Amino acid sequence: MKAMVLSSGGVDSTTALGLAIKKYGRENVIALSLSYGQKHDKEIEAAKAVAAHYGIEQLFLDLSKIFQYSNCSLLKQSDEEIPEESYAEQIKETKGETPVSTYVPFRNGLFLSTAASIALSKGCSIIYYGAHADDAAGFAYPDCSPVFNDAMNQAIWEGSGHQLKIEAPFVNINKAEVVKIGLELGVPYELTWSCYEGGEKPCGKCGTCIDRAAAFHANGVEDPANC
Repeated sequence: MKAMVLSSGGVDSTTALGLAIKKYGRENVIALSLSYGQKHDKEIEAAKAVAAHYGIEQLFLDLSKIFQYSNCSLLKQSDEEIPEESYAEQIKETKGETPVSTYVPFRNGLFLSTAASIALSKGCSIIYYGAHADDAAGFAYPDCSPVFNDAMNQAIWEGSGHQLKIEAPFVNINKAEVVKIGLELGVPYELTWSCYEGGEKPCGKCGTCIDRAAAFHANGVEDPANC
């Protein structure tokens, strides 16, 4: 069986990649890294480093034109500032009724649909992606929820003629538990990048930096990337 893994260069997708490699063998795993018009290329460079570390095939695709109409704060054309607070604080402000400002419109839906077409062409029968429960909490990123995952899995299964499934192995666990799995797998977290800013070093202030630091702290270890 061959697997395609959506690889962003961050903690969650890299852990999913490590899990897929353990299960199927690196010769049966392909990484797909997608650009979507983000403000920097740090995460794509991290994804390249991770793929090189594992010695696996890696594919790239630029989907930025699809998001050109969005003013999401992660995108190059946006005039919105990236919030410097935890997701928990952001959810308090939205009251759990709308996604956070760093939600890219239906990004995971597009990524999975795109991956499905490529995966079928490459002979894969499963797609892995790293959505986890913290991302879906409070409606922050609705395209990371179990309901979304089940719906996309059903659509892709039917739309592929029962040839292809998707799997989000972390959809019911939090980021600290994801890191715990990754540490056990020996995932190269020192190569990963999570920060929404594109500086020389992680800002330590954006939601993803804060949540990443907390996840490593919960496991009693230092973040090897010093985020």
